[in-house]
Amino acid sequence: MPRQKKVCVLAHNIRSMHNIGSIFRTSDGAGVSKVYLTGYSACPPRKEITKTALGAEDFLPWEFYKDPVELVKKLKKDGVQIIALECLSSGEDIFKFKPKSCCCLIVGNEIEGVPMDLLDLCDATVEIPMRGMKESLNVSVAFGIGIYALLK
Repeated sequence: MPRQKKVCVLAHNIRSMHNIGSIFRTSDGAGVSKVYLTGYSACPPRKEITKTALGAEDFLPWEFYKDPVELVKKLKKDGVQIIALECLSSGEDIFKFKPKSCCCLIVGNEIEGVPMDLLDLCDATVEIPMRGMKESLNVSVAFGIGIYALLK
């Protein structure tokens, strides 16, 4: 199955290298075209990333940008729809959301989420409906649900 040429992910300030590895592995499985790592997210090569990525980081295109705002502005200029996956009361149910054909899904820090300066640049904010007591999921689990929901 070919990669989805117009779907990418931006992982901002992800603390856990295991979460980064999982995002790489899931991105490969979903067929996304590129992973952008920003802020203090760790970059390959790192054994902690490889442990969960199982080598996906070696062939899946990726780039690092310290400043995610610069990257988002560039992507928007190129016509990419910017979508944040975040727990917000204003977020649209991801299972009902219809993305444009060219989009980038942003996931943020495990505790702080996507910062406001990035949220302000987004074209849409989506959320995963939570039905239990906890209000959020692990970032790599949420990303997996989110990317496949966008590609449905």
